Amino acid sequence: MEEVVETQNKNQPEWRQGTARGKAPMPKSLNEIEATSRYRIHTPDNELNRVLGGGIIPGSLILIGGEPGIGKSTLMLQIGLALKDHKILYVSGEESEQQIKMRAERLTRDESKAVNFFTLAETSTKNIFAAIATLQPQLVIIDSIQTLHSQMLESAAGSIGQVRQCTAELMKFAKEANTPVFLVGHITKDGMLAGPKVLEHMVDTVLQFEGDRHLAYRILRTVKNRFGPTSELGIYEMLGTGLREVSNPSEILISQKEGQVSGATIGATMEGNRPLLIEIQSLVSAASYGTPQRTSTGFDHKRLNMLLAVLEKRCGFRMGAQDVFVNMAGGIKVEDPAIDLAVCISIISSAEEIPVSDKFCFAAEVGLGGELRAVNRIDQRISEAGKLGFKEIYVSRYNQKSIDLKKAPIEVKAFGKLSEVVQDLFG
Repeated sequence: MEEVVETQNKNQPEWRQGTARGKAPMPKSLNEIEATSRYRIHTPDNELNRVLGGGIIPGSLILIGGEPGIGKSTLMLQIGLALKDHKILYVSGEESEQQIKMRAERLTRDESKAVNFFTLAETSTKNIFAAIATLQPQLVIIDSIQTLHSQMLESAAGSIGQVRQCTAELMKFAKEANTPVFLVGHITKDGMLAGPKVLEHMVDTVLQFEGDRHLAYRILRTVKNRFGPTSELGIYEMLGTGLREVSNPSEILISQKEGQVSGATIGATMEGNRPLLIEIQSLVSAASYGTPQRTSTGFDHKRLNMLLAVLEKRCGFRMGAQDVFVNMAGGIKVEDPAIDLAVCISIISSAEEIPVSDKFCFAAEVGLGGELRAVNRIDQRISEAGKLGFKEIYVSRYNQKSIDLKKAPIEVKAFGKLSEVVQDLFG
């Protein structure tokens, strides 16, 4: 009779050798499970707390991805140094300990306080887990997951198999030891996390760190979050001393200019629970070649084509022979349909060479029939516009039910059709 003999792997770290073996797990009724209040680790970084839903959940596996040079390692190192009351292990497979020391000196003024911050330049998961068993850290940062190598597989580091295996081992550690783990991941040329559509279903949270490396501002966006909302946004400014939190992003998303310029409008959008006022810039000119160009930066190209068709069909503006360029100031990408009205007015303003007052802002979705559709959280958008000194906001007539006009900090103009707004603004 054939028998299966289980042997204990002596190479396993101490925290894994203690797991019970030979017993099949018994299912439990939901009523039998003892409820525990899940506390969060609140970091000094309010932007990170926001995108994580209030802080770091113990035992969670968090993947942060972005282009090379965007600032992922700087962000992780800065967070590790800021958590002075927690024991942090920063594992780097890309830099030596001396290089990490040099970057840390640039990011922190008082290096003597970083007594709980430990570094390890290692790529072998066996050695990493041995160090973890000795140190017993309260948070682990892996920079990056593509550099790790597990002895369980013979393939090269960075291959899909290795990335999946190393992540699975780190996930098992995070859950059993109740220790949060940050994984840094690189993205490929097509903008996807390298290896990682393999990883997204394995981790608890996926954060995307994006922005133009030639600009100062960076955006931390939640793609997946099992413990919080998936639509939150954090904004940072890259400085010589590290990343600075931007507490009022509306001010940086509205460019400073002298005098009024045609083609510039302000739209009120929402990113998660945060209202943002963003400047939309448009340029409309006669097409120099046979086929007109349609170019958008930070705004969906297909939606721009739809709005141009609505302007031509419902409002009588001839866009068929015009080049149209639309840009979201500040390098931000906007998917909120409430920005539609601001985009349309910006295009008309450029086409007619008539500036729109920089004290007006817009918040309404434009339908195919030229109607203005209601958008959510209109009261927060109006409140944010009032804080920044705007005088009027144009919204959909169907949003009036949720607005107390007497308490509104600015004048609210409500219309049912796009053509009515055009008539009010341009006559």
